[in-house]
Amino acid sequence: MPVVGLLHPTSPDAFADNRLRGFRQGLKDAGFVEGENVAIEYRYADNQPDRLPDLAADLVRRRVAVIAATGGPPSVFAAKAATTTIPIVFVIGDDPVRHGLVASLARPGGNLTGVNVLLVELVAKRLELLRELVPGAARVAVLVDPANTTVAESTLKDVEAAARAIGLQIQALKVTTSREIDAAFATLVRERVDTLFVSSGSFFNDRRVQLVLLATRHGIPTIYPYREFADAGGLMSYGANLRDAYRQMGVYVGRILKGAKPADLPVVQSTKFELVINAQAAKVLGLTVPDKLLSLADEVIE
Repeated sequence: MPVVGLLHPTSPDAFADNRLRGFRQGLKDAGFVEGENVAIEYRYADNQPDRLPDLAADLVRRRVAVIAATGGPPSVFAAKAATTTIPIVFVIGDDPVRHGLVASLARPGGNLTGVNVLLVELVAKRLELLRELVPGAARVAVLVDPANTTVAESTLKDVEAAARAIGLQIQALKVTTSREIDAAFATLVRERVDTLFVSSGSFFNDRRVQLVLLATRHGIPTIYPYREFADAGGLMSYGANLRDAYRQMGVYVGRILKGAKPADLPVVQSTKFELVINAQAAKVLGLTVPDKLLSLADEVIE
């Protein structure tokens, strides 16, 4: 029975059921069912990115057939550094060509391929949606995880440019622990920011309940990158359909198990994006969601 190694930078909770179901569905679409004709070795770094190289090396020592590098760039870079021969399939929110992971989207050329969910590229759109919901906002705080270096840098660069274009002031806050999230919200309240923009990344998804509770408690309208936040009571999310992205990842892992080469499998770019609005959260915050946004929404949670 072939063994797939799954590498993730945070916890099993962050690799939410939605994504894991998508991954397993993709494997099934390709003819593989966990426990029947494929085994999966799970490795979680529990929000300690410096553990990822050792976890990746462990999967290499176990001679897994494929490594599924999930949860963003830290896992992908750790897997890439650990092996040049074992196929690696990734889901990443930034340009894999720019980061040297593949030679090109159409012809990856090495032992890596996967799915680009365009999270960073959607920064400007997310900011526009937040402004649409809170038109009187002048100051927006941006929460980033500096441990996820590539995403943090790209997000801040793009959000600053987008904010200038629509006349918003930006305040960047860097957090890497739950305690720092608490401190960041204390700063937001003290400095009376109008809205909050949460960057993409597994760390934030792992802390989604904490973030949603703090945003609600302090009355700060917030936009998030994944629908799991809106499902947890967050105001609004906009981003790729991650279940579909992880389904595609599972399909690619299955195709490689059948003999396909990563070098010959083009990087897939997400085409399904979803705007989810939590109407109950809007009501709690005293916000009226404009009809325009309601008509754009893929789902309104009542």
